[in-house]
Amino acid sequence: MPMTRPPLATLLFTLALAGIAQAETTPDLQGLWQAHLRFGPEVQGALVVQHTAKGWWAEIGGLSVPAIVDPHRVAFELPDGKGSFHGTRDGAKIRGHWVQPERYATPVTLAPDGSNRWRGNIVPLEDAFTFYLPITREADGTYRTFLRNPERNIGRFTRVSRIEVRGDSLRLIGSSGQQNDVTLAKGRYANDVITVPLRGGTYEFHRVSDAAHSAYYPRGQPSAPYRYAPPPATGDGWPVASVEDVGIARDSIERFVQMLIDLPMDSLSTVQIHSLLIARHGKLVVEEYFHGYDRDQPHDTRSASKSWTATLIGAAMQAGVPIQTSTPVYQTLLETLPATLDPRKKAMTLEHLLTMTAGFNCDPDDPNSADEDQISDRGVVDWYRYTLDVPLISAPGEKVFYCSAEPNLAAGMLAKVAHEHLPEMFERLVARPLHMGNYHLWLTPLGEAYGGGGHKFLPRDFLKLAQLMVNDGKWEGRQIVSAEWARQSTSPLRDLSPTQKWGYLWNVVDYPYQGRTVRAFFAGGNGGQVFMGIPELDLVIGFTGGNYSDRVMFTSQQVYVPRYILPAVR
Repeated sequence: MPMTRPPLATLLFTLALAGIAQAETTPDLQGLWQAHLRFGPEVQGALVVQHTAKGWWAEIGGLSVPAIVDPHRVAFELPDGKGSFHGTRDGAKIRGHWVQPERYATPVTLAPDGSNRWRGNIVPLEDAFTFYLPITREADGTYRTFLRNPERNIGRFTRVSRIEVRGDSLRLIGSSGQQNDVTLAKGRYANDVITVPLRGGTYEFHRVSDAAHSAYYPRGQPSAPYRYAPPPATGDGWPVASVEDVGIARDSIERFVQMLIDLPMDSLSTVQIHSLLIARHGKLVVEEYFHGYDRDQPHDTRSASKSWTATLIGAAMQAGVPIQTSTPVYQTLLETLPATLDPRKKAMTLEHLLTMTAGFNCDPDDPNSADEDQISDRGVVDWYRYTLDVPLISAPGEKVFYCSAEPNLAAGMLAKVAHEHLPEMFERLVARPLHMGNYHLWLTPLGEAYGGGGHKFLPRDFLKLAQLMVNDGKWEGRQIVSAEWARQSTSPLRDLSPTQKWGYLWNVVDYPYQGRTVRAFFAGGNGGQVFMGIPELDLVIGFTGGNYSDRVMFTSQQVYVPRYILPAVR
């Protein structure tokens, strides 16, 4: 019996139903998606140290442990590596640092709270990741996206370009090495939630409502028009004023900040400015935050805190610690010199470390180099000793090699000569006189503050280091570092690149200004961390940002300072 073909109208109707069914099974993913995961720390809050019938005890976070309390020091350690405290007596108070498991030291002051009892508050650094997926639908029906992460810019390494959903299965697709269209992560989509494993764990992405205020944008979307207002006086040591009071054009600053607010967040490499601060004549006049950051949130300064090392060494010299730029490195850090020691190493001094001309191999691709990532990846515990053993590739003083291990050795020399823990020395000589608030110093596996960077500071506080250098080493009339140290540290001592020079762990550049050239120095760090001083204009500028490992991180000092800020300074 011959087959009967269905009428054409029936066939078209059937195909239309199939198309509708297919459309119904393809979810609409367009829009902004956000996920947040907190990893700790577990212990925080009120800390009490007191004498009981059982002796001295410390209590925090529901835990109670024995404490060491003597006329000079107070110390205890929580079980399972959950944290520790080390402090010293300072009159009636106890000043010290809380060390959390992630190896950050945070200053803590314990005040008297009755007889043989002290109380303080632990505010550790939060360990968390935020991810954004801005998804757009292309004409061919595919979904384009990229991964944005404000804390580490993980999207630069997990280079997602599109997302694909089939049923409840999901793939993030992008490039890896030289390959394109590689599946970078697999997850699922259900109940309008995207679940996918990424760095640190499994994240649940939820769609951000069009009416919601999202930190993905500089000031939410839509944002209100910007109107300048002077920063508040917070009691942190910064005098405040308006831009007009210090000879800066208000309309120029308003246009600049509005431009930052209006930056389109449409690519992975869009500039992400987290804060902008400007001070002139010693007064803070501009303080603006973006992408959900605020003045009470410490920011990662990355390599900008190499300048922290130089400042601390200068403050120690000013306080009488017997260390000089001519102090030999190996004779200071080693008890005895090996008979086979390279003679060039015997000639290495503190100044070579401060100018990064010591001559160590710091090739990031060489697993035997002194590069900080190589040291960390190899699980090295004693970073000082490891660096000292790395062969030299040039004589000290001969060439500049950017090498974070060298300022770390300089910090190690200071700790050895001063016989004092670096966090305690910094708190005593710099942080307390400069009224610094909550900060977190990153520690090496041996528990000493790392001299190569990575510390987290409130932007208002870290800007004080640049102001200190502009002030010839003074803060509120007190000489923190000598005037000569401030000048030498920020002088163009060596060529770091054709356009950038290097002092004692401070970068030095020149800018055109009103028909002439002005010299600037700055502490610079990965991601767009810039804390700059221009002595001739009595001007200090600070930026923090989130463009880690992306060349657009240099936009603030290369574009924004000369194009927008300096023309506003009268």
